[in-house]
Amino acid sequence: MANEQRRAAHISGWGRYAPTRVLTNDELSRMVDTSEEWIQQRTGILERRVAGSDETTASMSLRAARAALDVAELDPRKVELIIVATVTPDYVFPSTACLVQDALGARSAGAFDLSDGCSGFVYALSVAADLIVAGRYDNALVIGAETLSRIIDWSDRNTCVLFGDGAGALVLQANRARGGVLASVLGADGSGGDLLKLPAGGSVHPATYETVDQRQHYIHMDGREVFRFATRVMPKATRQVVELAGLKVEDIALFVPHQANGRIIKSAVRALGIPPDRVFTNLARYGNTSSASVPMALTEAIEEGRVQKGDLVVCASFGAGLAWAATAIEWSLPLPVAKPPRRRIFWRRMLYHLARIQSWWRRSWRRAGALLRQLREGEEE
Repeated sequence: MANEQRRAAHISGWGRYAPTRVLTNDELSRMVDTSEEWIQQRTGILERRVAGSDETTASMSLRAARAALDVAELDPRKVELIIVATVTPDYVFPSTACLVQDALGARSAGAFDLSDGCSGFVYALSVAADLIVAGRYDNALVIGAETLSRIIDWSDRNTCVLFGDGAGALVLQANRARGGVLASVLGADGSGGDLLKLPAGGSVHPATYETVDQRQHYIHMDGREVFRFATRVMPKATRQVVELAGLKVEDIALFVPHQANGRIIKSAVRALGIPPDRVFTNLARYGNTSSASVPMALTEAIEEGRVQKGDLVVCASFGAGLAWAATAIEWSLPLPVAKPPRRRIFWRRMLYHLARIQSWWRRSWRRAGALLRQLREGEEE
């Protein structure tokens, strides 16, 4: 691997969160016309997580983000950029990233959402890494989070068996040490946009009685065509990003693919010739969590000791758009990372409590100011 002493974006923290509610194949087989065996054979999924009524994309993002900041031992006030990759934001606007920024107390951070389906997280990681390399930021927080259970048609067996909820986060920091994010490849073919989409709720088909009645606010997917697309583009993007990094597929120590379908993963791995022991999957336990898929899988791989300093880690994803992305990372952090002292963890928890108080105070101050202006205007009239 090239040993260029250049400014690079290094992963220094990671975290994930999955809701506690587990939905098994057996439960689904009692909800729709399917069976445990059919789901497992066709998808490789055994169970998935479903967010509770009090959980949202922002709340799950926050849990993953805090875990990542703990690992990086980074004060949230030093975070300069927050990107949340999601297709299930809490609101159309404001962005979920802004909600996370406020909850973390990351007062110095710019924040925005990135919507690119299942490829969203790798897109966001590439954007953040490039901004760090360019010298614009030193500390960035990249999150992939989805509450897909809220846009699933639970009467459609072709889609409801596939998706789950969750969140994953990475902290990127500038460093001139060897490694970090070496290269990224981003691609899209918008002519396939109809193959995987949420038909209504946008400017083309705003919400109406008719769109609700026709179940147009749920995921619609042409599974066969998406399968064909994925099995072709995953190996292609992986080869491209490895070549761009000046390396070979044989150099990959760990391949972390988008966790969409077991047959797609097997097809891509077979085409690339990567040994099974160099591939990480957690699809069976979580299903397809879209933008959260790659960061959740990478975090779990790190926690299981599957990554070591100097390893070439490649993440590849595909999804709605149609879009695809891959990134090559030379792992630069010695593992395992020692757990931070309790006093530092306690201090960060205090900062989060302070952030809530500050947010409440700013909201209250705005309301008081607005009320005062109304009273003054009333007196002038």
